[in-house]
Amino acid sequence: MTCKRLMGKVLCVYLTTCSMVFSQGASIDSPKVVKSSDYTNLIWSDEFDGEGAIDSKKWFHQTQLPPGGSWWGGIIQHYTDKEDNSFVKDGYLHLVAKKETLEEQGHVKDYTSARLNSKFSFTYGRVEVRAKVPTGVGTWPAIWMLSKNIDEDGAYWDNKGFGTVKWPNCGEIDILEHWGKNQDFVSSAVHNGSSYGYKVENVGEQKIVNASDDFHIYTLEWSPEKMVFSVDGKPHLTYAPSEKNMDTWPYDSDYYFLLNIAIEPDIDPEFVESALVVDYIRVYQ
Repeated sequence: MTCKRLMGKVLCVYLTTCSMVFSQGASIDSPKVVKSSDYTNLIWSDEFDGEGAIDSKKWFHQTQLPPGGSWWGGIIQHYTDKEDNSFVKDGYLHLVAKKETLEEQGHVKDYTSARLNSKFSFTYGRVEVRAKVPTGVGTWPAIWMLSKNIDEDGAYWDNKGFGTVKWPNCGEIDILEHWGKNQDFVSSAVHNGSSYGYKVENVGEQKIVNASDDFHIYTLEWSPEKMVFSVDGKPHLTYAPSEKNMDTWPYDSDYYFLLNIAIEPDIDPEFVESALVVDYIRVYQ
């Protein structure tokens, strides 16, 4: 492991051998392979310095409920723009899921959380996120990406007029997911027209030590050829479809970040609150 200080914080790079790698093979006519060493220019980041509200120049609170009044996947929380649910403190972003009753948009829900959209989007690069996940059966935090062309009322880029393609054809890239019912197993996945929802085939996971108590570095290497997902330098998913078409590879356009904690219906009745804590997000090209 090597460490260096960048923008006031310590960045650690872990060098390990690859294991638990799942792949769909390499494309015969893929563009040139972009090596990870090519992605060394920091083009965007949030170091979450300061105190209080999140940086509104970089982030948008997505709070509008989908049609029917519930978020997809049967989750049961309201996403709010309240500072209780998302704030910066001591150099860290805190996304907090809480047990509290709130009536919004004509619907009463017993849990609140936050769902952030980045006002930054990009195509290809290396993403590094240093974070620790919340605890509690029924918590479902995620750090992920969607194409800015997703047609989803209430999303930042849709509000800006970019929404033209429905999910899953727009493409989804899940850098980190963690289910509290399966503590310390972290997961990554790729959703698209050929693999989506509960039928998703392109998924990989690994067990790590103290996912909620210690910070870990979650990385996505995204090139025209493939995507590789890893934790602390140890890969667990490679996505490189042998045939790239609109269904298998909608990943040649700009994507933006989403950060959220969802609450599942089987939430532990003793749950009170827990946070997704993020030290930084950095994008290199």
